[in-house]
Amino acid sequence: MRDNAGISVKLSALSARYLSTHRKAIDAEVIPRCLALAQMAAKAKVGFNIDAEEQDRLDVSLDVVDAVLADPSLAGWDGFGVVVQAYGKRAPAVLEHLYALAGRLGRRIMVRLVKGAYWDTEIKLAQELGADAFPVFTRKVNTDVSYMACTRMLLDMRDRIYPQFATHNAHTCAAVLEMAGTDHDSFEFQRLHGMGESLHEIVRQQAGTRCRIYAPCGPHKDLLAYLVRRLLENGANSSFVNQIVNTDIAPEAIAADPVDRALATEPIQNPGIRLPRELFAPGRVNSRGCRLEEPAVAGPLIEARDRFADTRWTARPVLAGDAAPAGAARALRSPADGSVVGQVHEATAEEVARALDAAQAGFAQWSRTPVDTRAATLRRIADLYEEHMAEFCAIATREAGKILLDGVAEVREAVDFLRYYAAEAERLDAEDPAEGRGVFVCISPWNFPLAIFTGQIAAALAAGNAVVAKPAEQTPIIATRAAQLFREAGVPPAAFQLLPGDGPNVGGPLTADSRIAGVCFTGSTATAQRIHQTLAAHAPASAVLIAETGGLNAMIVDSTALPEQAVDDIVASSFQSAGQRCSALRMLYVQEDTRDRVVEMLMGAMDTLVTGDPWSIDTDVAPVIDAEAQADIRAYVDAQEQRGRVLKRLAAPRAAPSSARRWSRSMASGIWNARSSARCCMWRPSRPRTSTRWSMRSTSVASGSPSACTPASTTGCSRSSTASASATST
Repeated sequence: MRDNAGISVKLSALSARYLSTHRKAIDAEVIPRCLALAQMAAKAKVGFNIDAEEQDRLDVSLDVVDAVLADPSLAGWDGFGVVVQAYGKRAPAVLEHLYALAGRLGRRIMVRLVKGAYWDTEIKLAQELGADAFPVFTRKVNTDVSYMACTRMLLDMRDRIYPQFATHNAHTCAAVLEMAGTDHDSFEFQRLHGMGESLHEIVRQQAGTRCRIYAPCGPHKDLLAYLVRRLLENGANSSFVNQIVNTDIAPEAIAADPVDRALATEPIQNPGIRLPRELFAPGRVNSRGCRLEEPAVAGPLIEARDRFADTRWTARPVLAGDAAPAGAARALRSPADGSVVGQVHEATAEEVARALDAAQAGFAQWSRTPVDTRAATLRRIADLYEEHMAEFCAIATREAGKILLDGVAEVREAVDFLRYYAAEAERLDAEDPAEGRGVFVCISPWNFPLAIFTGQIAAALAAGNAVVAKPAEQTPIIATRAAQLFREAGVPPAAFQLLPGDGPNVGGPLTADSRIAGVCFTGSTATAQRIHQTLAAHAPASAVLIAETGGLNAMIVDSTALPEQAVDDIVASSFQSAGQRCSALRMLYVQEDTRDRVVEMLMGAMDTLVTGDPWSIDTDVAPVIDAEAQADIRAYVDAQEQRGRVLKRLAAPRAAPSSARRWSRSMASGIWNARSSARCCMWRPSRPRTSTRWSMRSTSVASGSPSACTPASTTGCSRSSTASASATST
């Protein structure tokens, strides 16, 4: 096998759902396809390597390797290989696993050791996700030391592993030769096509080693991203390939021992790269996220969430005095399957009046509280939110139909709001001290029932105002749970009160009260206009309206865009959160040159979406909020289909016979339809093509609900914090 050619395959090329959260796709697609390729390689007597990808996929990639290598059809074949990235902190453990696997199966395998090509992505992704640590080293010298340590391990494993050292670094080559001793026939070097020719030719001639040339294969359009990545990798200032041609750098510095350099480096962690939790330092701590693709990280969260699978919560007014709720209880049901999540006691007229009366005294007390005390209270709430993330995620799924990914993002955005406004209050007080305005009414939507709810309240409280909050009538449970944590953190009862209920019975009386200082509202433009008129008629002239209303999001894809990346972003923007954001993609404009390929890939990507129960970790698209939203969407898309504008609709899955879900097979969108349904569809524009080289395709996930938006999350976990309205494609 050492003398034969080989091929390297990325598992992500075998399935669009190559994710640890999608085990069904792994078992049904990735493993069988990988096995079939390995069998073909064995038959052709060529090597077959599983290429390394992002660190989030390391665990699942080893599952695939374990399954494929253990297949009896590959017995006796030594051409199976795995690529290991030395910049990953788990690289030594991976080598130990592969060695043990080869021994257990009585096989010999190849291991290609590389330094890693996704470093910048790994760093930024960890920061964005609020991870506890980076999965890769943050200094190049530490990666070099890791490579040498892994080299030592591989050379000691040659009874079961054929090492393949991929490097263009002269010092690394010298270290490999030194550690290998006189046996130069039990391993090989590798280089990229067009790089390191002189170095490896010298090594080959002087040491008699093998050198395999690693070359990309395929048309230019498929290889462009790969070539750009190689340019970025080798153009870095720390790259040996870059430094060797720089006459300003002494040869001794280029060939310095990385171990000596690492020992002389303090601290080991690169201080120029902020740890994920310190991304916004010194102003605030980044919200803690969860790498859902990492089983070891996601597992504890899922286990904790599952403890709330059958919990039934009670939503109720949270008032100064904590009197028992006066309103009758109403059952709250999941938009997913109609199961009872809990009950709500909506606020009565007397409770609304009592809250407004108490809020005046609450404002007097809270506004006199020092700013640093108010900020510390908000930070305590943020800490409590993170402690209760599992419960919040459970409520978000059962009450609002959110998948776990969106639930985590919901909590993180709320936490970021709390810490952001705490820091801003302190900054503004130091720069230009001011006083609170009075009592604010905060009215939030159902599509971000914790994040927007919290953001409105946190801003008002940080500035010294008292708050009376009305959550969306569809999602009062998560608001009640949040209100309880506000109390636990020390917010005075009269400074923050919660009134669940609908617009006419709660929202209307609140906004019409002449004593309020302002309204913070997120929802439809029509409702915002009504609030505006109400304030003009009843509130003092100093009262303010802060309204976040609907919007339409468009994307332009020209011929320079990488179609694969564009389609990934199109699908995420269109269908994540079931499209229930005003930032959800409504109109997609594609340059004519690339239209056919993008549309073809987009249709294929839609086919891979998993629609169903939001509690399931592998669900991509869950139901919209209620039957009213479902009906609006269905009517809109059906009308577009009658006009011949629908390009793609997915078939709706059936529910199990014993399920309480009510499915509608007439919903050809395929975004599942229990009591409610999101939409997966594309439709043609009604406007004819012009003579320009552009054509338009609209990808829509329309909720038919009141539109709403709020500032984008500082965590970057969600593309925005919004509800959405249906939009035409013209």
